[in-house]
Amino acid sequence: MLENQKIRPHQVIGPLGEPLTVDSLPPPGTTRWVVRRKAEVVAAVSGGLLTVDEVCERYSLSVEEFAGWQRAVDRSGMPGLRVTRIQHYKSLYERQQKY
Repeated sequence: MLENQKIRPHQVIGPLGEPLTVDSLPPPGTTRWVVRRKAEVVAAVSGGLLTVDEVCERYSLSVEEFAGWQRAVDRSGMPGLRVTRIQHYKSLYERQQKY
């Protein structure tokens, strides 16, 4: 109950440096996920604008899919969210972990 009473920010800084609000996030039901939209949603959760559960419900995502977006941003920034480059960044990260 106390968790729901936490004060949330009205806006957070997005991946491109612009202010993000709940209204400026991709609309619910978005199905075409480009890098910028994924990064905005990850930034919204990181900044406390929305919770992971709210994002998963709003966009019909699984927790695992969203967690993958977060890992990609943490490891490689926005370029890591590119679907065509997932294997490249994955192998690069695995090589870094060996040393």
